[in-house]
Amino acid sequence: MVPFGNWLAYALAALVIILIPGPSVLFVIGRSLAFGRRGGLLSVLGNALGALPQVVAVAVGVGVIVAQSIVAFTIVKLVGAAYLVYLGVQAIRHRNVVAGEQAGTTVRSSWRLVAEGFVVGLTNPKTIVFFVAVLPQFVDYSAGSVPLQMLLLGLTSIMIGLVCDSGWALSAGFARNWFAKSPKRMSRMRGTGGVMMIGLGGTMALTGNK
Repeated sequence: MVPFGNWLAYALAALVIILIPGPSVLFVIGRSLAFGRRGGLLSVLGNALGALPQVVAVAVGVGVIVAQSIVAFTIVKLVGAAYLVYLGVQAIRHRNVVAGEQAGTTVRSSWRLVAEGFVVGLTNPKTIVFFVAVLPQFVDYSAGSVPLQMLLLGLTSIMIGLVCDSGWALSAGFARNWFAKSPKRMSRMRGTGGVMMIGLGGTMALTGNK
């Protein structure tokens, strides 16, 4: 197991990094503005679930291969970027759809929101690079069970991210409620959320491999 001192130091480091607004925060805010607090929170859940396979991959060594391979890194990066752009375009296309038109599709739409968040989390190469670069620094190799230690540290990051990103989703959702009082403002807000996701996808696609 990870010594408590190592775990606490990693948790604090992860908290500081996660609190700095980045792609994950922009994605969550964009989803909350487009689909409300429920949509934002479900996207946060999906995003966190998408990070789980990355933690496992890094723990068993696959993540190192992806991080060190320009081709693999680029493929994952472009797939994630393209998917974000697609989600943004869809949000803009359906920005004028009112809540009443979506009645009866709660269960299906919930699963879809989680699934979309999962794909974004799974195809975020920056998460793999973060785990590969940071996790080994807090592992006590003399204690053995290195993969298990890395898995525990990775899960700690996911839990911290889940809490912090949920806060962003709720905040954006509350702001959205004010805009919801006007159909025109609501349409613009959904469109803004879609533009944010498209911009995030473009930024990810243009990010250098270094």
